[in-house]
Amino acid sequence: MAGNRDKHPGKGATPATKVLDDAGVKYTVHHYEHDAGAPSYGLEAAEKLGLPPDAVYKTLMVDLGGHLAVAMVPVALNLDLKKFASLMGARKAVMADRRDAERRTGYVVGGISPLGQKHSSPAGIESRVELLDTVYVSGGRRGLQIGLSPFDLLRLTHAVTAPIAAAPA
Repeated sequence: MAGNRDKHPGKGATPATKVLDDAGVKYTVHHYEHDAGAPSYGLEAAEKLGLPPDAVYKTLMVDLGGHLAVAMVPVALNLDLKKFASLMGARKAVMADRRDAERRTGYVVGGISPLGQKHSSPAGIESRVELLDTVYVSGGRRGLQIGLSPFDLLRLTHAVTAPIAAAPA
């Protein structure tokens, strides 16, 4: 089923869209029917919405030795944990425990948005985002993507850019 696109989803539809509304940021909302059996939430979103995978970014929660950080990379790529640890000034990085990520963000895995998280965390994003006109990130639930300017995303998440993505093994 192809996704549909709304220019105006309604004020505060999710914590992520509420942040965008409150900041006066222009964005689009893209809905699609999520398949619970999909092996990759991000690739599923790109495919169902007909978006280029390099413009759809997944939001990952990373444990930096006791505190969590947000990493954003294109859905077709993997996060290079060593590069991300270095970017965040940590000695080591591992993927956060699912429950810790959900508790920290207030979102469920597969629907974690970098925007409107329950508790803010330091953030890093793959630097090639700056080459895009529009980046798509989770809108705060499975089956919902938000399209916005990469520079608005950087400003609102206070993310640092760096080459932190790696090709799948």
